[in-house]
Amino acid sequence: MSISPFRLLCRSSETRARRGEVSTRHGTFQTPVFMPVGTQATVKGVTPAQLTELGAQIVLANTYHMFVRPGHELIRQFGGLHRFMGWDRPILTDSGGFQIFSLRDLAKITEQGATFQSHLDGSKLFLGPEEAVAVQEALGSDIMMALDTCIPYPASYAEAEAATALTSRWAKRCRTVQPDNGQLLFGIVQGGMYPDLRTRSAEEMMEIGFNGYAIGGVSVGEPTALMREITAHTAALLPEDYPRYLMGVGTPEDLVESVALGVDMFDCVMPTRNARNGMLFTTSGRVVIKNAQYSADQGPVDEDCDCYTCCNFSRAYLRHLYMAKEILSSTLNTIHNLHFFTNLMADMRRAIEEDSFARFRGTFYGKRA
Repeated sequence: MSISPFRLLCRSSETRARRGEVSTRHGTFQTPVFMPVGTQATVKGVTPAQLTELGAQIVLANTYHMFVRPGHELIRQFGGLHRFMGWDRPILTDSGGFQIFSLRDLAKITEQGATFQSHLDGSKLFLGPEEAVAVQEALGSDIMMALDTCIPYPASYAEAEAATALTSRWAKRCRTVQPDNGQLLFGIVQGGMYPDLRTRSAEEMMEIGFNGYAIGGVSVGEPTALMREITAHTAALLPEDYPRYLMGVGTPEDLVESVALGVDMFDCVMPTRNARNGMLFTTSGRVVIKNAQYSADQGPVDEDCDCYTCCNFSRAYLRHLYMAKEILSSTLNTIHNLHFFTNLMADMRRAIEEDSFARFRGTFYGKRA
């Protein structure tokens, strides 16, 4: 069994929500936590300094994209991603398994790994378990992810069973080559939408032994109710004294419900991608800033928000920027959305500390009614 970097600080008496912290080579971050996605070594629209001001504790970068461009060996020459992208706090790197899944028309998966064509120039590339770990070692990430096999929704039981078994075999190979340099390695629980396969996968991951455990293969097109059902089932299987990471999720509602189920870590492109598309998150729901109703609106995006955007700019101005396709539109919208997500997580941490999570949850939904 690998050493756990997680320390439980307190838990909710009303739900399974818990408050903790995870220690890494580049510092400790508080959980529950949302990780802004910086797929290509940048969180789109904002600088690292702005991320720090927004309260981001850890960001996510992607192994596949760094492998394809600019290349992990180049990043190694810079001493790793932290120096390369100017970020001195923790970094988690995804294994590239989801990108192989999303580019499956260009990939061939075998026991050894995935052979695929670069989405940039069509060149032939290979990424297996050992290579995925080696690339992440070169990137210098604080938390590495084992290479997994993701499946679409819906998928047959036989398809899910085969992919889950392959994920376990790959996970064992990743664990075997994990470097002894302080980099953490998380295993990913798969199993599709089949509870018995989820149970089997979780047991096999724990038997291999990782520094943390992720719930993968959700938010791939299944109904929200099913996603939460599978999350609840899987989270309950994972050890109490290790961090639990729900990959690729999600909406503010998903975050609240998943924290209530005992999940500690989250990532999703939603706040940044939606910001670039003019959709803003607020305490009362979503605002589509391009709508004509905001053309002369002098109020901030969210009356309850104290981010830089809300303190200085009107809805009318933000609509003008978006309609004019100004670069500043993406920046100001992203600042607001990331502030909303980081503050939501901070509010949940506080509610767990005060053992008032149920009241927090009621207030959260009450404002959105």
